[in-house]
Amino acid sequence: MRRLTAAEAEIGARYAATGILASGVSAGQRVAIDLPPIADPPRCADQHANLIKLVLGMLRIGVIPVLVNPLLAVREREYVIANCDPTLVIASDAQVEELLEPQSTVGTELSQELIARPMHYTSGTTGTPKGVWTGFLPSDQISRWWADELEMWGFDSCDSTLVHGPLAHSGPLRFALLVILSGGSVLLPGGFDPGRISRALASEKPTAAFVVPTHLQRLLDLPDLPASPYRRLAHAGSTCPPELKRRIHAWAGLDQTWEFYGSSEGQFTSCTGREWEERPGTLGRARQGRSLFIDEGTIWCQTPDYTAFEYWKDPEKTAAAWRATAGGRAFTVGDLGRLDNDGYLYLDGRREDLIISGGVNVYPAQVEHVLLEHPRIADAAVFGIDDERWGQRVCAAIACDPVSGVLTGAEIGDFVETLLAPFQRPKTYLQVDELPRNVMGKVLRNELRQRLQSG
Repeated sequence: MRRLTAAEAEIGARYAATGILASGVSAGQRVAIDLPPIADPPRCADQHANLIKLVLGMLRIGVIPVLVNPLLAVREREYVIANCDPTLVIASDAQVEELLEPQSTVGTELSQELIARPMHYTSGTTGTPKGVWTGFLPSDQISRWWADELEMWGFDSCDSTLVHGPLAHSGPLRFALLVILSGGSVLLPGGFDPGRISRALASEKPTAAFVVPTHLQRLLDLPDLPASPYRRLAHAGSTCPPELKRRIHAWAGLDQTWEFYGSSEGQFTSCTGREWEERPGTLGRARQGRSLFIDEGTIWCQTPDYTAFEYWKDPEKTAAAWRATAGGRAFTVGDLGRLDNDGYLYLDGRREDLIISGGVNVYPAQVEHVLLEHPRIADAAVFGIDDERWGQRVCAAIACDPVSGVLTGAEIGDFVETLLAPFQRPKTYLQVDELPRNVMGKVLRNELRQRLQSG
């Protein structure tokens, strides 16, 4: 288990900032970070520690890191890198280590606050990744955003956070940076493994973690899981089944467990375990400084100016996400929900057709596009069904070319292995003669779910 302290991170950030500036990168520009995955846990943990130092240094000088998910297929990673117009691409651990080499930092002025935010890509409804861009905001507003996050979570120098998910995702990275900014430390296991995490809970006694329900499901299934050491355990990213939710509360405590509802674009609500038990199914009330309203079933969030974002190179999508209100600007990610009389939010549906599997967004259009590249697949529809382990399981209905004959699940799996990330690959295939569609030609995904579930 690798422990990164605030002091070590600060020194590394200074070296990284000096190296980044020497590479010709200026404030406001983007640096794509596309590091290869490492299977060996100790080496992976060292890579993650260096990544945090690197990102921290960039954010202190106003340079915008673009985190590329190493689990994505090669061509999608290439798309993200090309799309973000980076001044520099960091694609090897050797590059990172060179940037972090001890050197004179004379002349490198680091802000005491973070004056930039990472740029994360989130898949659009067409399956094309979209960058969530805040680089147009002045540095004082970016600093206010970080201060708002620090106030929300209340970390201090006694805290340590145990990283469960990939640092390319906004939640795990944000928690790690917030704890470092508070003077605490980050525990890096080198990838999620239930047994390794369990041992760290007993030996390292972390006080905070950001997780998705799948992480907790796998941990709570262990026969010898130690008592929870957490004072702040936050989960988000996908629907948490009520049975699992109550198991989490019993293990970690009602006041220690938090759920929040949000996305790479912004945060909507937060909810303690105690609030959820009083109102089962709720995602809580609007976070401080925000307000919620529902318009034709769609959830909108009125936010402070410092939370503004744009979709990189997509003014139409940006315009659709924002609207002016009497109380200021509000944004939506298209989710559907309702509010009770006390302002507690309940989610009725995610963005149309979105599958959230293991806390990761999977868009059917993206997977379908790959499946249809197979010469023997005539038509395909991808959908999610409820799954105790994953939240939702990715499934695909396949209509094969009648002349070529039916494909086996193994044959399709072999085809998509190099074209889709592991979390995007369907876990179940349903063979159909043709896809059911309505009069407008839209695939009836609910009918496909019913067919699969009825056997």
